[in-house]
Amino acid sequence: MTKEAFWNKHHLGCDEHYLVHKLREDKDYIPELSRIALKNGEVIGCIMYSKAQVVDGLDIHEIVTFGPLSVAPKWQGCGVGELLLRETMKLAAGKGYKGIVIFGEPDYYPRIGFKTCDNFNITTSDGKNFDAFMAIELAQDSMKDIKGKFYESEVFENLPKEEVEEYNKNFPKLKKLRFPGQWD
Repeated sequence: MTKEAFWNKHHLGCDEHYLVHKLREDKDYIPELSRIALKNGEVIGCIMYSKAQVVDGLDIHEIVTFGPLSVAPKWQGCGVGELLLRETMKLAAGKGYKGIVIFGEPDYYPRIGFKTCDNFNITTSDGKNFDAFMAIELAQDSMKDIKGKFYESEVFENLPKEEVEEYNKNFPKLKKLRFPGQWD
């Protein structure tokens, strides 16, 4: 489902389904926050959470991130992703997490309350900010004392193309197509 949800969306093919595979085995994966959406016994959506940090010198703030948030193509635009996100945000708040930082769609997440990270004095690990780098507080002012550089689990950075291609052999073959608006 994740492969179909992201196939050819951001670039030729995708690697999000391989990320799901790797994340399930990673030390930073948080299964108690992650959820799937089912419709008549079929998985139509999935959100996966992992531990992350915002580091300011010697101050390390534990937060969470999610990704991928995937919805089966025929269910996209029906509220499945938002339902998964809102439900898991409540779970994360209930577990005492102060906020969520993500790299996500700038046309989607702000309507749920996400703001660019410059609003929180948070940058990427290399000191940058941009529209797709966003955060949300899980309670009023819960991130007011959090600032610094964001670090997500290393699993997000270790998805070699050769491994992704090998993993793709486990699934029905999909055609890679170039579309306007893809990132690379």
